[in-house]
Amino acid sequence: MSAFNQHSTTNEVIEGIDLSGKTALVTGASAGLGVETVRTLASAGAHVIMVARNEEKLRAAQQMLLVENPAFHLELQVLDLADLDSVRSGGAAILSGRATLDILINNAGVMACPLARTAQGFELQFGTNHLGHFLLTCLLMPALLAAPAARVVSLSSAGHKMAAVNFDDPNYLHRDYHKWPAYGAAKTANALFAVGLEARLGAKGVHAYAVHPGMIVTELGRHLVQEDYDMLTASGPKGTAPAMKTVPQGAASSIWAATSAELTRLGGVYIEDCNVAQPAVSGGNGGVESYAIDSALAEQLWQLSEELLGQSFNFSD
Repeated sequence: MSAFNQHSTTNEVIEGIDLSGKTALVTGASAGLGVETVRTLASAGAHVIMVARNEEKLRAAQQMLLVENPAFHLELQVLDLADLDSVRSGGAAILSGRATLDILINNAGVMACPLARTAQGFELQFGTNHLGHFLLTCLLMPALLAAPAARVVSLSSAGHKMAAVNFDDPNYLHRDYHKWPAYGAAKTANALFAVGLEARLGAKGVHAYAVHPGMIVTELGRHLVQEDYDMLTASGPKGTAPAMKTVPQGAASSIWAATSAELTRLGGVYIEDCNVAQPAVSGGNGGVESYAIDSALAEQLWQLSEELLGQSFNFSD
């Protein structure tokens, strides 16, 4: 157990950590947890690449952070995870002239939206939350491998408990769409991606983690209606409302996963409340489901992802 818990904040987790000379990248950096994650990493001395799809909001977030601390080193990259062409061009721009990337935090996400599709026709939640990040991470791998010890943090969610990945129809082409199971499957995919990435690259010094940030009010909930809030309110133990976190508390687990010395030789794990999660218990509210950290399912997802992207990735060199 770490010294931190569900109440810990980003400032507490980053205290005493020096990231001077290191480069970090945060997706979804224009609002919510993304902005707080950028602020915390920059406050520790990191050069941070802020990535989001809306340039106006991205620049506004950068300006807000620079007003707080003009010494922050912040770089911007406009990139739409729901468009693989944008991911490829953005990824190339990020790599241009950059030798190493020490921290990659796949923070951006879409939650419980009506049926919609990415530019390439994938279901929006699976396509954005998983496939877009899968491709971006793989494209940035040369810089991650060149770092002395890199970490990839992907935001999952307790929502993974709502559904495993449906390998027969991940994009809802042949079945009725339901927004919460679709979200759950996408969050399970985020967790499995950490397992698959760790299996491939842990021995090469790139460790991967999945993080459940907790329940926080951010722009992620922009598609929710009252019925959704009622359902979430009753999702705690014995029908109680789950404890809400502040944004600094919600981003703390991402910062812990990206920087904690306790994780130096450990990867492929699911993290919640600044600790490695325990197996889920029936009727409980925390923990990680076995299907979200299963190595065989992680390998199956990796193969499916490459098939859907039409691109294979070999990191053996």
